[in-house]
Amino acid sequence: MGAAALVAALSNPAAGASNASVAEEIPGFAVEDFRYPNADAILRDKGIVLKRGDGHITLADCGSEPGLLQIMRRPEDAVPVCFKVTGDSGFLTMEIPSVYGVKGNAYDATVDMTVGTEKKSFAVTPNQWTAVGETTDPEAREYMLVEIRTQK
Repeated sequence: MGAAALVAALSNPAAGASNASVAEEIPGFAVEDFRYPNADAILRDKGIVLKRGDGHITLADCGSEPGLLQIMRRPEDAVPVCFKVTGDSGFLTMEIPSVYGVKGNAYDATVDMTVGTEKKSFAVTPNQWTAVGETTDPEAREYMLVEIRTQK
């Protein structure tokens, strides 16, 4: 804005009023909190807690496409939980109890699990089943899956 236009705007109150109303209509800033969308409905429908992630690991219907990460959990007849992975890297925090196996995809994946106050990480073999949690524990304790991290 040139000096002449600035003087004209400052000396004309009507011009200032229209500028103010335009400024008031500009939306505020959005702050990303990385919470998983529709987490309450997923808990209600699937019995799993999805907390936070970067959007590169998302819940998917098992069998809907090739290349999904697949999580096996107890009881034995429980429906597997599958995730689609995109991008160069990703993370998702969650609470899925009684997890005992993970089928990897083309990504390098690590799953973090807890049993009581202990935390243990497992590297998932790409495109194969990996034993995790109780299947690796001499006491066969039930582990909760709390995070998945992936990288190409």
